[in-house]
Amino acid sequence: MADTHEPVTELEAVDAPPPPSIAKQLGLGFWLSSGFVALVVVLALLAPVLPLADPNETAIGGRLEGPRSGLWFGADSTGRDVLSLTIWGSRISLLVGFIAILIGFAVGGTVGIAAGYFRGVFDKIVSFVFVTLLSFPALILAILITTLLGRTVAWVSVSIGILAIAPVGRLARAQTLVFAEREFVTAARLLGASDRRILLKEILPNVVIPMSALALLGMGIAIVAEGTLAFLAISVEDGLSWGRQIQDAGSSARNLQNGPHAALFPIGVLFLTVLSLNYAGDRIREVFDAKELQL
Repeated sequence: MADTHEPVTELEAVDAPPPPSIAKQLGLGFWLSSGFVALVVVLALLAPVLPLADPNETAIGGRLEGPRSGLWFGADSTGRDVLSLTIWGSRISLLVGFIAILIGFAVGGTVGIAAGYFRGVFDKIVSFVFVTLLSFPALILAILITTLLGRTVAWVSVSIGILAIAPVGRLARAQTLVFAEREFVTAARLLGASDRRILLKEILPNVVIPMSALALLGMGIAIVAEGTLAFLAISVEDGLSWGRQIQDAGSSARNLQNGPHAALFPIGVLFLTVLSLNYAGDRIREVFDAKELQL
């Protein structure tokens, strides 16, 4: 019997469908998560110009009221509009999360990349510092810093940012160790490129993607950390955040029983924001890892 299988020609191989774009690989869930985070950020930025009730004034005579038309999230025990409180509270929560992860990346990322590239004694000292920071109880360190230095947005952000230095630095160091042995880095050295040029042009662009995934995860953790400090009444003193709003709503069992919506709505927005950040970060990491396996 004659063989009916025909060999695949080069033309047919060329006509094979191209791989899906990065946007398709990230998936619908990534874009929905990113869209939700973008919506929260836009509302936080536009809070001063939006037609919202003043979060510092009672909306309905200082009494608790459930959600209804015109008061979509209800009112808390002092009569303040919960929707207005939630949008205004996002400003400090997001700001602290962003500044904290920025500090972690500026310090931990820079030191981690340098340690992974130069190695030697410097790498051993940096690794010891990272392990020491990771061994110290995070919550106790944050409480210590805010108690000693003050409960302003800046110091609360610094206290949480210090906690982000070690995990960010360790990832940066690990990624640098991998790429420092690649052929393109060796070729750059042979061509006489300086260490500064290799770090900026060869190492940094390849470390950015996994670091960006960690940035989203880290920002979510920082927002939760600020909420924890606020719930313990040791976060930003003069300001409203999601954690402060939840703490006020749950200040007494009676308030929580009679008006659980005052705490559930900010908890829900906090949960969805952190979930979206975590999911988006995971998708970026998964797509990046898949592309790395194909190299």
